[in-house]
Amino acid sequence: QVQLEESGGGLVQAGGSLRLSCASSGRSVSRYAMGWLRQAPGKEREFVAGISWSGGSTLYADSVKGRFTISKDSAKNTIYLQMNSLKPEDTAVYYCARKLGVTPTRLPSEYAYWGQGTQVTVSS
Repeated sequence: QVQLEESGGGLVQAGGSLRLSCASSGRSVSRYAMGWLRQAPGKEREFVAGISWSGGSTLYADSVKGRFTISKDSAKNTIYLQMNSLKPEDTAVYYCARKLGVTPTRLPSEYAYWGQGTQVTVSS
């Protein structure tokens, strides 16, 4: 059984930074691609960033490229999302998810296991 638990969300002003963490239990994050996805009110869930099983390959949505960085610590079974230069449009519930396979993709439907999410609110 895979369990994913996000933390680190909160309220921040535009231009600020937050770091999200996702702790995995039940399965090692080193064996699968992992991703961060988000869902804003009234919108569909969308891909934000993904990282390969080895950590050697990362993938970002165009809207966050250059501002967000995904990373992993396999020894701690944890992945992170460093979010800088936050904008009000980044406001959403952020989910950590594990993909079936070792390579990240931009398709939310290919992520099989999801955490409960953590709220990120960026004020203008």
